[in-house]
Amino acid sequence: MPARPAVSVCMAAYNGAQHIQEQLESILAQLSEGDEVVIVDDGSTDGTREWLASLEDPRVKAHFNESNLGYVRNFEKALRLSRGDVVMLSDQDDLWLPGRVDALVAALGGAEAVASNFSYFEGTPRRIEQLRLKEGTGGHTVRNLLQLWIGIIPYYGCSMAFRRSFVEASLPFPSFLFETHDQWLAMLANVRGGMAHLERETLSRRLHANNTTPKTFRGFPAILKSRWMLAKAFVVALRRRSA
Repeated sequence: MPARPAVSVCMAAYNGAQHIQEQLESILAQLSEGDEVVIVDDGSTDGTREWLASLEDPRVKAHFNESNLGYVRNFEKALRLSRGDVVMLSDQDDLWLPGRVDALVAALGGAEAVASNFSYFEGTPRRIEQLRLKEGTGGHTVRNLLQLWIGIIPYYGCSMAFRRSFVEASLPFPSFLFETHDQWLAMLANVRGGMAHLERETLSRRLHANNTTPKTFRGFPAILKSRWMLAKAFVVALRRRSA
């Protein structure tokens, strides 16, 4: 059988000492010698930086920011540093389920990007966090984009995989993007007609007080600001449709 394409896992780390080791172990168990985990630490002060610096696994490539960039620019930097043919995003506090890497690579097929479902642990997900992707609906571009803009489709960066060509097209992130880099990536993939959906759960997300995802209703001003940002991002995505 042909060899699996080289995989890059991009992780943005910040004060993740409590969970990052367990997450990294679940990732490395699925990677081959030619794969890599690109971890960009965003100025951690809880020992994460020191722990990363002590790792001796050649697949782990840790980078350290001199100043805090925020999670959106941190993920962007990790993507820039990656070199694999297939790129996957990872949070620092989840757990990858066995077979995730092979399942996502297979699900890519002829698509540029794939998003999967996931489970939760250590907490109770909100109703909106229990939405599920349906296999075979990745090509429903207009519906997917509308649901993305409204905020009712579960596109999370930690559940996605991308081809190298798509990563190059996604960079640089729009300068006005202040949150939800995963929505930008999913939007661009849909606009380019290259999104696939995998119904299988490929990771388990840890719910805790420090998750980046909002836990409560954000209020209409914040929601409107976010929707306007996504509207502007859609214009940028159209310009990169064939890049």
